[in-house]
Amino acid sequence: MYVLIAVFLLAAGTGLQAEKLPEWMLPLRDAVYEQQLKADEVEPLYRAAKTAAQEHYSGTALDLALSRCEYFMGRVIQDSGKRDKEARARYDEGLRLAEKALNTSPSADAWLLRTQNLSQACSIGPWSYTMAHGLDVEKFAKNVLAFDSRNAAAQFIIAARWIYAPSPWNDIKKGIEMMKAIPENSDMEKDDYFNVYSSIGYGYIQQKKYAEARPWLLQAQKIYPTNKNIIDLLEKK
Repeated sequence: MYVLIAVFLLAAGTGLQAEKLPEWMLPLRDAVYEQQLKADEVEPLYRAAKTAAQEHYSGTALDLALSRCEYFMGRVIQDSGKRDKEARARYDEGLRLAEKALNTSPSADAWLLRTQNLSQACSIGPWSYTMAHGLDVEKFAKNVLAFDSRNAAAQFIIAARWIYAPSPWNDIKKGIEMMKAIPENSDMEKDDYFNVYSSIGYGYIQQKKYAEARPWLLQAQKIYPTNKNIIDLLEKK
């Protein structure tokens, strides 16, 4: 119900922004979207990020960094196909760490990582799991916004439901409108721009509005040129 496609650069006319994530986390994050490396080839980036997290952080901050590592690695494994059981194990561990952080020190990041790991776990299923937990995704995303109203990733998750949920639970027009509002009402990073642009393009393709979709998909492609999902969407006519 909340399947998110593995979906910073410049928004037209804007300058480059500083990343919120630590520099040592960026190679793992970008590997999710570049889709050039196989899961086994991303594993060293995952281990390096975990090692750096343990060197730089302790306590709740460490739990959050490790939860993010699990989320990113889960995404890579899930995208590799036929390894959903392994991906779910990553998301389950990411959820455990996020929930541990929430019990210790509730924050926007803790709620976001709980939301992101749960969202991807719901995308794997089984359907009974998705039905039992799917509604929590939006609820948890709203908890993120209670701490940080400008959190782009949480806004994206809420909007994505309307584009990616199957009929009759979707409202693609509404989802596109919500996506378009995110850059003006949030603090965006590289992957946020990519997710928003690609989702708007995907929404238009679902409506068979291919001419409207193309500019958005091209914007997304400028951010991660090798992303296979964008390449495939651009081939649709």
